Amino acid sequence: MVKVTYVAADGTRTDVDAEPGSNVMQTALDNDVDGIVGECGGAMMCATCHCYVDEDWTGATGARNDGEDDMLDCAADEVKPSSRLSCQIKLTEALDGLVVHLPEEQA
Repeated sequence: MVKVTYVAADGTRTDVDAEPGSNVMQTALDNDVDGIVGECGGAMMCATCHCYVDEDWTGATGARNDGEDDMLDCAADEVKPSSRLSCQIKLTEALDGLVVHLPEEQA
């Protein structure tokens, strides 16, 4: 299992265990984490799974995938250098302990 911590805009932390091979968005949806909507189901056709990767993890999650910048232009909240679409962050054992911060708004 891979542990992921979701930090809401108000600072509330939610720790969940995820299956390796899943992604940050689906893990949030499967565990009823508020702050991730995922309207397109992970097809990278919206920005309702926008998150901010914690600075300690930005190197481990890698750069944005092709097309992420275009979708992030549609994000409801501020886009930062650490912004990612959570549907595009595939969970591996190397990401055990990953921390992502959620924006105030998604849609």
